[in-house]
Amino acid sequence: MNLRAAIFDLDGTLLDTIEDLTDSMNAALSALGFPALTITDCKTLVGDGLSTFIRRALPEAQRDNPESVRGLIEAMRAEYRLRCAVKTKPYPGIPEMLAGLAARKIPLAVLSNKPHASTLMIIAHYFPGAVFRAVLGARETVPIKPDPAGALEIAALLGLPPGEILYLGDTNTDMQTAQAAGLFGVGALWGFRTADELQNAGARSLAARPEDVLDWFPRNG
Repeated sequence: MNLRAAIFDLDGTLLDTIEDLTDSMNAALSALGFPALTITDCKTLVGDGLSTFIRRALPEAQRDNPESVRGLIEAMRAEYRLRCAVKTKPYPGIPEMLAGLAARKIPLAVLSNKPHASTLMIIAHYFPGAVFRAVLGARETVPIKPDPAGALEIAALLGLPPGEILYLGDTNTDMQTAQAAGLFGVGALWGFRTADELQNAGARSLAARPEDVLDWFPRNG
């Protein structure tokens, strides 16, 4: 195996964002008169973009109501702008893992289904010293994960064949993305979903701790 670069999911992989996402969603739901969700609920609802998160968060009878969907999207965007950096933090070991890969001269990138502007802002805030060759969030002109378009765009930017790139993520969507793009998909067990979900979705391997990712790369870069 000759892995020469790494692409990371953001929420549930690099950053523990679930409390801020849950608090923001519950504030938005409350403003519209809908019931609140638990953190456990939200861990199963996120990962497939904001629009899908919104529909999943609504009561079942409201999920196809355009007015409810539109209202909750607007409210959630406003609430998350206020809360995106309140309780969010890198998972233990993530800064050290990124530094270790950088020391080996491994090109790094981020691919998220979080809106692109939010992805850029959050990466700049939490990883100011990290050098990412590309940071891509959800953009109107590119299909979101599990479509491989974003991953293949990063591979092209890095100038590497997909088979030489490790993709680290914590959901079935991430593993499906890796499979579709031809990346080496590794499931992050510290994230939002289970080992069974990751393996069933096609994970090539699993990482119990961030430092385990270093084992896939040579020490001399």
